[in-house]
Amino acid sequence: MSQVAVDDSSHTNTTFTHLAKAKKEDGPLKIVGFEPLAKRRKAADRNATFLIWLCLILALIPLIWVLATVIIKGAPAIAHFSWWNNGDLGFAPDDKGVGHAIAGTLLQVAMCTVISVPIGLAIAIYLVEYGQGKVLGRITTFMVDILSGVPSIVAALFIYTVWVSILRFDRSGFAVTLALILLMIPVIVRNTEEMLKVVPQDLREASYALGIPKWKTIIKIVLPTAASGIASGIMLAIARVMGESSPVLVLVGSSSVINWDAFKGSQSSLPLMMLDMYKAGAQSAVLDKLWGAALTLVILIAILNIAARVISAKFSVKK
Repeated sequence: MSQVAVDDSSHTNTTFTHLAKAKKEDGPLKIVGFEPLAKRRKAADRNATFLIWLCLILALIPLIWVLATVIIKGAPAIAHFSWWNNGDLGFAPDDKGVGHAIAGTLLQVAMCTVISVPIGLAIAIYLVEYGQGKVLGRITTFMVDILSGVPSIVAALFIYTVWVSILRFDRSGFAVTLALILLMIPVIVRNTEEMLKVVPQDLREASYALGIPKWKTIIKIVLPTAASGIASGIMLAIARVMGESSPVLVLVGSSSVINWDAFKGSQSSLPLMMLDMYKAGAQSAVLDKLWGAALTLVILIAILNIAARVISAKFSVKK
């Protein structure tokens, strides 16, 4: 009891000390409830804020620099209408069309996306919803981690060995697609896995309590809730494979005409075209076409990202 009395007395004295610090100016009495921050803490807060802004600026400088350089040097080339629709003009310095490269890039990436997205989503759903704590789940996670670190040239050489050397198929745009699939699946799996883990477990349990089976809960509840993040991850994966140059350099030959048949003949793409322009020399017209191809690739990726944002915003679960 005496100890409690001492504590109460100490608390009362502290209260009166704060009241004594109250200043009465022109208005009513103001009670000072908290002590102001010490000078050292204020200085530490200012220093931390300065470092955060400094890191942000340092990260933005190279990004803005590269983007401005590509736009300034590539804008004159893509300003011509023939740049977008002519694809049979060849690779001479005075030729302007890149329709053949755009067609090849879109076809290869479209086939890669159609194959990779269902496989990546299925693997991620298994790892999160079914494979936790199982041997197969641990093996799958390990293999995805290994595959995510494989360089693009290794994937291209592996597909060349299997598709061309062993199975005796010709080099083609579909061979490039197979190599891009190996690069795209790990990105989709990792992103989708993290997005599915973010979905609250309460939503799943509420669905199970209503008698809804697990597969329908995943399709109707879990996937729509994580749709926005999954779409962003898919676009990141597409942006990654769209600019790969090693697979197209190893698995398909250059072409100066539009080839919509991915299983037969040479098929150009924007990364392969940029490599060809780089090998052609340092002439002004060649460099203009190289920068124009780079800007075209950036524009295509930006359009796909905007489309993905719109689609994910439209079909995601409304709060």
